[in-house]
Amino acid sequence: MEIIQLHNSEIYDGATTVTVELMVHRASVELTKGKRPAMIVFPGGGYGFTSDREAEPIASAYFAEGYNCFTVRYICGEKAKIANPLYDAAAAIAHVRSNADKYNIDPEKIAVIGFSAGGHLAGFIATQWHRKEIAEKLGIDNDLCKPNAAILCYPVVTQNVPTHCESFNNLLGAERSGELNSMANLDENVDERTCPCFIWHTASDEAVPVANSLAFARALTDNKISCEMHIFPYGNHGLSRANAETAPDWGTEEYTIPYVARWMGWSIKWLENTLFDGKFKMTFDK
Repeated sequence: MEIIQLHNSEIYDGATTVTVELMVHRASVELTKGKRPAMIVFPGGGYGFTSDREAEPIASAYFAEGYNCFTVRYICGEKAKIANPLYDAAAAIAHVRSNADKYNIDPEKIAVIGFSAGGHLAGFIATQWHRKEIAEKLGIDNDLCKPNAAILCYPVVTQNVPTHCESFNNLLGAERSGELNSMANLDENVDERTCPCFIWHTASDEAVPVANSLAFARALTDNKISCEMHIFPYGNHGLSRANAETAPDWGTEEYTIPYVARWMGWSIKWLENTLFDGKFKMTFDK
């Protein structure tokens, strides 16, 4: 696995520490499948760290399905304030799209996936890729950082429902304005520019209540954005793939749930439909 530095300059304090882990199929005369889709992975961790359980195991699963994958170790902790992780997400998408030929990627088939706070980041860039601050900070055209599809896994979404307050405190600071809260509430920022989304959660999640996913799905459907959502009846927060590979040492049985693990296959089928002209219509009739 190759690891690259995402930012070449200190666009914010700590930016040059952000890395991207590449999992890219090498060229082969036996595999002439043309341009591949890309998957950009945002692990969770409450904006305090990025979880290994939601990093390489996720990238490897999509890699096995033909995707070239990029896991972003975005800024966390004290330096993660406000828009800095959003700049990381935008820069990662822009890097992949700008280097589409190098990575043998179709620039119109770039998806993002995130877990918990990483799910918030995936939704953050899905709903706010067009912010002028991004173009100004990164010196790019906003269209470069637009995802074509987003997968949100037990995501932190909004402070308008019971949520994971620590994630928002890490991102925005413990004391903040209502304007900053609105900027970070994904359900308040969905509009016609938001890409299609796939969401899954468990009804028994106590760390990030399922109300977060329900609020986001409501915002998507209210704005006629194509989406698919699955609510599983049980399962802890942080299930990742919900299989033995991603189960932590302290809870192998609790985090290995075949019933929930189906989300991975469903997300792949959804991506096939969304990115490759599948059977359902991608947008509602106006």
